[in-house]
Amino acid sequence: MGKVVMYSTVSVDGFIADAEDQPGPLFDWLSSGDVPLDETGQLTVSQASFDLTRAYWDEIGVTIVGRHVFDLTDGWGGKPPGGIAHVVVVSHRPAPEGWDSEAPFHFADGVEAAMTKAQELAGDRTVEVSAGDVGGQMLAAGLVDEVAMDVAPVVLGSGKRYFGSVEAQHLLEDPDVVIQGTRVLHVRYRVRR
Repeated sequence: MGKVVMYSTVSVDGFIADAEDQPGPLFDWLSSGDVPLDETGQLTVSQASFDLTRAYWDEIGVTIVGRHVFDLTDGWGGKPPGGIAHVVVVSHRPAPEGWDSEAPFHFADGVEAAMTKAQELAGDRTVEVSAGDVGGQMLAAGLVDEVAMDVAPVVLGSGKRYFGSVEAQHLLEDPDVVIQGTRVLHVRYRVRR
């Protein structure tokens, strides 16, 4: 079984989007370099960011998101982002009316059911959990192995929190990855067990 990584780009004050779900300048680092991050060439980063991010993306077998993110992105048009094979959506509602049942999206009622399905699909590859409310619920349930943050040099002041509504204390190990890119600091922490 692969590791479970809670991930997102985050502001230095801990937000993944503003109150209207807009990331503002959080993703400026994805266009701040001269190394293409994917085959489209639309994302260009520094070499340091490329080396870490490309390797991480290539490990991901499944991404878990909440229904809110699924709805915001309109389900990415039925095609998982970034070349990921499957997306598991935590939702108490079924797939939208007219949703293509052949699309590699799976709907699960609750975080435990979502994790079970994601690990089944991912095998020994990484299960990525989107930060925010679902990520915070997964962390609180003890289902996350690592916290990965791409910290952007911006203060949003308020908005959607990286850890969602987590209220309890959770200890992380010292960072085992700290890499400076252009307009971003990549930091990875293992969750203390």
